[in-house]
Amino acid sequence: MRWLAPTVVAAAMLTGCRDEAELRVDGAWIRLPAVAGRPGVAYFTVHGGPQPATLINVSSGWAVRADMHESMSGAGGTMSMRPIGDVPVPANGTVAFAPGGRHVMVFGINPAVHVGDTMTFTFTFADGRRIRRIARVVAAGAAGPA
Repeated sequence: MRWLAPTVVAAAMLTGCRDEAELRVDGAWIRLPAVAGRPGVAYFTVHGGPQPATLINVSSGWAVRADMHESMSGAGGTMSMRPIGDVPVPANGTVAFAPGGRHVMVFGINPAVHVGDTMTFTFTFADGRRIRRIARVVAAGAAGPA
């Protein structure tokens, strides 16, 4: 029993020393275009770490180019889209790239990519950090990965 107290104290100390949450990207997926040759659309969530960050680029070796965009409601209920050059990520905050909002238009997707495959994306931040994540590929019109 004498060993139990030091073990409990050590475990409590280690819990208190846990690293702060790091900048990360998760939930990545890409919807293929309905018509071959048109762009696909990628979605994901960026979780901020202890310091603010700025997402400046998203790319994939499986595509010619990827551009960040934002969808907006216009007058009369029309939807429009505009390119965005960078996206601030607040410290310990969350920024979602989701249908109807921020997204990444993915141009020139390799024709070898099919529904059910995965594509690797690289997320580049203003401070030089790069995060690589795998995105599940879904069909045109799919609400998200199953």
